[in-house]
Amino acid sequence: MNTPEVSVVMSVYNGADTLEATLNSILNQEKCDFEFIVVNDGSTDTSGRILDEWAGRDSRLRVIHQENTGLTRALIRGCAEARGEFIARQDAGDVSLPGRLEQQCTYLRNNPECKLVANAVRFIGPGGEGLYEVVRSGDELEKGLSLLDVQHIMGPPHHGCTMFQRKAYLLAGGYRAEFPVAQDIDLWLRLAEQGRCIGLAEVRYLATLEAGSISRRSRPEQFSFAELAIECAKLRRKGMSDKSLLDAKIQFADSTRMLDMEENSENAKFYYFVASCLRKTDPVSARRYYWLALQEQPFFLKALFRFVFG
Repeated sequence: MNTPEVSVVMSVYNGADTLEATLNSILNQEKCDFEFIVVNDGSTDTSGRILDEWAGRDSRLRVIHQENTGLTRALIRGCAEARGEFIARQDAGDVSLPGRLEQQCTYLRNNPECKLVANAVRFIGPGGEGLYEVVRSGDELEKGLSLLDVQHIMGPPHHGCTMFQRKAYLLAGGYRAEFPVAQDIDLWLRLAEQGRCIGLAEVRYLATLEAGSISRRSRPEQFSFAELAIECAKLRRKGMSDKSLLDAKIQFADSTRMLDMEENSENAKFYYFVASCLRKTDPVSARRYYWLALQEQPFFLKALFRFVFG
């Protein structure tokens, strides 16, 4: 096979219900020479079979089956297999809109000082409702990554909407296994130390929000590891090594050990957030999500008020 210009890397774990839409959104991209590397990270549903069937029909799709290792290690393996000059991320369950790969690849090719580029993202509710868009265009993204404070740092709108130079990725050390979550922030900060990180204003990526997603189930760990990534960046930017921080092997609680009550609380907050996004544009759907929030947490007074009074 000829060496592709772009390697799209994705990990999937039990994503059969939405997998085909994601595969279709990448394999239908035009005017860009790419390969699509998907790591089946120990799925127990039909994800593996779907991937093999699609790979049999399209040689650009390369499937790696492995035991479950978690997102970070799956991405490390997928990126290690990448042959393209550029690596694009894609998350299972999300959709890349037409022209995404072409636009990002063209920008990186024409601007070699830029190490990472990210499109604007439209966030979608569990039922397919349009919720909101996040746009960080031009050097707004670069400035956001320079804010080394966990409360103020602003990276790309979504992990899956990014594309970066493979050479810069390797030089930065790639994804690091020490970050089971917030691996994206850690990588973005190290790429920003090599060159420019630019945002593109066009919406080319649809990200679906789900109550049971990794980011929502592990919110405390996300915050803690983001802080760790920022502290590592501060050391590096003073000319010091961050190895001592990583070697400390700070342990955080596993999100899967949360009490059911805590999980219900997080789900209730998620449904309330979705309802709040829809309250003015789609009040019928909003009321349904307020009801879902109350199902998770019956004494959620704000949700109860909105459910009753709108």
